[in-house]
Amino acid sequence: MAENKSLNGKVALVTGASRGIGKGIALELAENGATVYFTGRTTTQDPMRPGTIAATQREIDELGGTGVGLVCDHHDDTQVAAVFEKISAEAGRLDILVNNATAEMGSMVGQPFWKLPIELWDNVIGVGLRSHYVASWYAAPLMVEQNRGLIINVSSHGSREYLMGVCYGVGKAGVEKLTRDTAHELREHGISVISIWPGMVKSENRLVHAETTTDGRVLLFGLDLEHAETPHFSGRAVVALARDPDPIRKTGQNFWLADLAKEYGFTDIDGKIPDAEKLHEQLLQGAPEFWSDVLGGRGK
Repeated sequence: MAENKSLNGKVALVTGASRGIGKGIALELAENGATVYFTGRTTTQDPMRPGTIAATQREIDELGGTGVGLVCDHHDDTQVAAVFEKISAEAGRLDILVNNATAEMGSMVGQPFWKLPIELWDNVIGVGLRSHYVASWYAAPLMVEQNRGLIINVSSHGSREYLMGVCYGVGKAGVEKLTRDTAHELREHGISVISIWPGMVKSENRLVHAETTTDGRVLLFGLDLEHAETPHFSGRAVVALARDPDPIRKTGQNFWLADLAKEYGFTDIDGKIPDAEKLHEQLLQGAPEFWSDVLGGRGK
């Protein structure tokens, strides 16, 4: 457990935390003293998509943190309502909301939108953008009553440039507008709303496809992951924002994780700040195996 439990007494909710970014955020918040409620849908281990609610709970327990894992499909408003009812009844407050829950999007990658089922729109926009709105809708009254709070939306540079597919980009652009407009209405209540942009993340469902070379490099379909981020990097960004004594100066804005790391002085678990620009250069150069396999929907 971290010696500096700077978030002691804080109550957080992280959506979509069975694996990946959500899990990394939940672990870092718990390690820094917050009581972390977290949601997910996965209860059975899948070797190709490692991670379950129970596994996240176990890792929080091993850190000596306080976590409460809740099964929740964020496409179902009644399940979301139950999550907030539990938090209100047990904790009586909510200081931090991290909107991270997303739908499966691998099927869209590399496919033109007109060849994809219309239902994909409902999944991506409904479980991503809409679930962020619904969770914020439930969180706002709790935070307004406290006259303080922090809402963090996990977004992407896909909001401003083509990435993965049409539904993905539209969804992330919507998250950015949601961030700006909710920030506008919540500012007078002392509540900050900020979106964060991770780079490429070494999540569990990507690493199962990776290989380690004899010289120690980790390759994902030919792409060297030296400059990719672990999920903990997102978590450390959230912790830094939660510690900020004046987060309202950032409200309504979006930030690359690497920029936040340089400002607040945190690193990834290897002690480095991932170089997103170098990774972007690699992607532009187009490692052939990476583009043929990832754009074909593998490793998502």
